[in-house]
Amino acid sequence: MKVLFVCLGNICRSPTAEGVFRHKLRAAGLDHRVQVDSAGTGDWHVGKAPDSRTRQVALRRGYDLSAQRARQVEAADFQRFDLILAMDQSNLRNLEALRPVDARADLDLYLRRYELALDEVPDPYYGGEDGFEQVLDLIEQASDALLIEIKGRL
Repeated sequence: MKVLFVCLGNICRSPTAEGVFRHKLRAAGLDHRVQVDSAGTGDWHVGKAPDSRTRQVALRRGYDLSAQRARQVEAADFQRFDLILAMDQSNLRNLEALRPVDARADLDLYLRRYELALDEVPDPYYGGEDGFEQVLDLIEQASDALLIEIKGRL
């Protein structure tokens, strides 16, 4: 099973989702059976580490995102991954526009898929630290639900 998390620049929300889900897979002993990655629909931050606020908030909860580097979604991702989860409607629309006709990946909104309180993970980039905390709260909840789904698929 292969899962790709997608946001706009791949420096806040999607690397958080990747790091949290990797951690949960490792704790469940499934890290060898599920591949996880993240990407952005835009190319502004390619090669850069996640935003420093993202890394700090994540590290306080035990998630080390320091090795991650931003990349942009590419056409091959629609063949390489089984599940592509967008953080918001804008990125889902961008992914649908990029999606090749023969794509095999299932596309969805990460939070909506699990019927959480919100449908979208809000972009914390232009806000304060509390926005990064909220993002992490939402992603932890969605990651727990995704883990249940993955266990059912394996």
